[in-house]
Amino acid sequence: MSSDFAAVAPGTVQLIDMIFPGDANHHGTLFGGVALAHMDKVAFISATRHGRAPFVTAASDKIDFRAPVRIGEMVEATGRVVRVGKSSLDVEVELVAEALVTGQRRICASGRFAMVAVKAAETVLPLPPLDLTASAPNDDFLRMIEIVFPPQTNHYGTLYGGDALKMMGKAAFIAATRHARAVMVMVMVMVMVMVASDKIEFKSAIREGELVELAARPVGTGRTSVQIAVDLWAEGLVTGERRLAGSARFTMVAVDREGRPTAFG
Repeated sequence: MSSDFAAVAPGTVQLIDMIFPGDANHHGTLFGGVALAHMDKVAFISATRHGRAPFVTAASDKIDFRAPVRIGEMVEATGRVVRVGKSSLDVEVELVAEALVTGQRRICASGRFAMVAVKAAETVLPLPPLDLTASAPNDDFLRMIEIVFPPQTNHYGTLYGGDALKMMGKAAFIAATRHARAVMVMVMVMVMVMVASDKIEFKSAIREGELVELAARPVGTGRTSVQIAVDLWAEGLVTGERRLAGSARFTMVAVDREGRPTAFG
C-alpha cells in the first residue's frame, strides 16, 4: 500500500464502529446518548481538521432520530463543515446504520453542531474559509477515524500496540465483509472472521490526543478468504502533521452460522 495515501476531503470525516450489547438498551437498539456521542465526536474532529485549533461544542440544533440502530450493525457517522465564521463553524452530521452482510443502509439520525474555537497560543483567527472545490478521492479504500484517549496509552503517553492492532483488525473486518458481499451470491448467511495477521510493522509511536486514520483495502481474494492491507496514519489535530505509523496485512475467511469456511465468489 502506498505511503503517499491522501486524507479524506477537508472538512469531511467518517467515524465507523460496531454496535455491541453494552451500547444498547433493553430493546436491543443503540442508546440515544451513545448516538449523540458519536455525532459530537465526528463534529469535533471535522471542526478541528478544518480550523486546526482546539474546539468545543457550543450547541446542537434539531437532532432528528429517524430509525433505530440494532446490536450487531455497523454505525457510520459522517461530519461535514457547512458554515465558517470568524471563530466558529457549523458541522452537519449524519448517522447511518448498515447491516454488514446484506449491505442494507438507512439514515438513523442527523443534526447540526455549532463548534467554537478556543483561544489558545496555537489558535489562528479568523478561521480558514470553506474549500468548495475539495472532493473525496475516488479509490477503493475504506477510511476510518479514531482519537487516542488516555486509557489507550501506556506510561509513555503513547498508544498501546494492542489497541493499534484492535483498530486495524476492525478496519480489516469491515473492509473484508463489504468486499465479500459485493461479489457473493446470497444463498446463506455469512460473516468474516480473522484467521491470520501477517507482516505487522509499527513505524512510529502515536501520542495521546492524536488522530488515527486507518486506510484498508482488499489486496487478494481466494475461494473463501480475502486479504486486507491496512495502513495506520497518525495526525496532529492542530498541526495537521501526518505520518505513517504502522501497517499490517490480515487474512479474513467467510464462515457460515456453524463457523465453517464457505465460498463467497
